[in-house]
Amino acid sequence: MTDRCAYGFIAPYYIFFLLFVLFPIVVNIFLSFTDFNLKSISFVGLENYRMMLKDVLFWKSVQNTLIYVVFTVFFTMLLGFLLALALNSAGLWGTRFFRGMIYLPYVTSMVSMAMVWLWLYDPTYGVFNVIMEALGLEAQQWLYDEKLALGAMIVLGIWKGVGYYMTLYLAGLYNIPAYLYEAAAIDGAGYWQKVFRITLPMLRPVTFFILITGTINAVNVFEQVNVMTGGGPMNATTTIVHQIYIRAFTEYRMGYGAAEAVFLLVIILIFTLLNFRYGNQGQDLDMG
Repeated sequence: MTDRCAYGFIAPYYIFFLLFVLFPIVVNIFLSFTDFNLKSISFVGLENYRMMLKDVLFWKSVQNTLIYVVFTVFFTMLLGFLLALALNSAGLWGTRFFRGMIYLPYVTSMVSMAMVWLWLYDPTYGVFNVIMEALGLEAQQWLYDEKLALGAMIVLGIWKGVGYYMTLYLAGLYNIPAYLYEAAAIDGAGYWQKVFRITLPMLRPVTFFILITGTINAVNVFEQVNVMTGGGPMNATTTIVHQIYIRAFTEYRMGYGAAEAVFLLVIILIFTLLNFRYGNQGQDLDMG
């Protein structure tokens, strides 16, 4: 009877997983082998994947996504760690306030933030260009210059995610035993020696978790691209998910869009498996 109750409690989760996660994945993989346009469907085998390998625009989106992932994840991790170090002391005035303010963008919807930053980047009366002109610099076409547009997306991504990374690093810092720093101080270690010899090694599990989950989230970048640039100018900001959206829900080439989604699924699966395999690294550090 006890086992039946336990299975009953966990059943809703598995039903939800089967209906809204596993089943759509299976259907998507099936559709990737078809020519489906909402009106008719026909089996085409690997034709969608052959087209994808020759699609210059798709590989442009892969390149843009890769650039976005590398710069966003790296700088968000770096800034999140530095902010965590700066706000780690609970005794400093205003610490809780600044933690809350830095974390606030993360819990705000990306669409809302994209609309705000669309105004900040406005070439005529945007705040950034007002500041540039006040400093005697030339105003920029932030979202209309193909050399600047992707960088503008990256800055928004960093700003929105840094509070979450900071919070994770703060949690990691709280779990580092104080006696390690005390012993280092007795040995004459300076602040940055403690950071590189104690803090960073002890935060290895947190850093790896942030790296994997941050990469997965960054690979799925879509909202700000769709709201702010629509993939332009000249496809300078189009991403994998944006291309999937265009193919499936604008051109109604559902089969081809499904093939691109399978490509994205494989990337996410690889990073997920890496997290399962190496996610606990650093837990066995000698603390004696």
